[in-house]
Amino acid sequence: MFSSRFRWDLQPNRLTGLLAAKRRAGARILDLTESNPTRASVAYPAETLSALQDPRVLIYEPAPAGAAQARQAVASYYRARGLSLDISRILLTASTSEAYAYLFKLLANPGDQVLVPRPSYPLFEFLAHMESVETRQYPLVYHGAWSIDLDALRGALTDRTRALVLVNPNNPTGSYVKRHELEALVRLCAERSIALISDEVFSDYALAPDESRVETLAGVEECLAFSMSGLSKIAGLPQMKLGWIVASGPEGLRREAFQKLEWIADTYLSVSTPVQCAAARLLQVGDDVQRQIRERCAANLAAAREALAGSAGNILAVEGGWSITVQVPQIRSEEEWTLELLDREDVLVHPGFFYDFETEAFLIVSLLTPPAIFGEGLHRLRAFL
Repeated sequence: MFSSRFRWDLQPNRLTGLLAAKRRAGARILDLTESNPTRASVAYPAETLSALQDPRVLIYEPAPAGAAQARQAVASYYRARGLSLDISRILLTASTSEAYAYLFKLLANPGDQVLVPRPSYPLFEFLAHMESVETRQYPLVYHGAWSIDLDALRGALTDRTRALVLVNPNNPTGSYVKRHELEALVRLCAERSIALISDEVFSDYALAPDESRVETLAGVEECLAFSMSGLSKIAGLPQMKLGWIVASGPEGLRREAFQKLEWIADTYLSVSTPVQCAAARLLQVGDDVQRQIRERCAANLAAAREALAGSAGNILAVEGGWSITVQVPQIRSEEEWTLELLDREDVLVHPGFFYDFETEAFLIVSLLTPPAIFGEGLHRLRAFL
């Protein structure tokens, strides 16, 4: 009766089951996985609410690519970062997840393939399969720092590869694409007529400056490229449901791609009028939220390094984003690590296999966690180690 897209096991995993049981029993859980800024004790400016009090919200004027004033607000965001963009290159979506769906529709036929990074956020397979597209993985490798295995990436290409996905910086490794990597990927994609898709939602959260890194692909000219971001991360407002796609590349190809994206968007018209009217002000007040999150992440990273110094837990190098990866001894599986931490210490972390780490044992911790919970949780983690 139902579509074959639903090919996954929908039963809760063991960690989810144990967490639910402990919460029913009234346990106080130290959740070190919190990635929702609206539940992480972030102080939102009062202007966040007043931004929605605009009389234009009562008028519906559908525009497939998004309202001009909202797209101009996005262009201003990039201008503040040194990049001038015409709004004819910006298309609004309800989220980056929807942006992926639009781009997979644009670029791939059923059965075609997109390359996605491993390890990374466990969403690509679901989004791709919902569009009847297959995913193939290329590895990120760690040798004191993360990098793209370019040889393995080339080996993963097939005649049905239509797009190459970058997450910049990657989640959860916190690693940025480097300039020499991007140069190689642009050449490869131009030669093979493959599009680049760059998820840049964490781009503003670098932990230190680095001239070698790439912050956005919005300036790429040699191949078709799409940059995505949105209010969810850059303004800490996931509930506002506003994302965007910036199209780049050779002019003729870019214009054709954008025209087709507008046609897809016109089919759904999903972006709400209120958030489009409020976009400029939400981006402005988001600067303060972003500052708080950057300070939180930097302070928690320093606390984590201090808490785990000299222990059996090794924090892998991280450049940005909201997460850290802690390598722990392979005396038990990642699943056993996370289950025992939760069962015995009431500390919730994620196992590396949630993010498709190829080897064990790694634990993923969110730097967005409120400091008091983070500090106590790391203290218990060290004691458990």
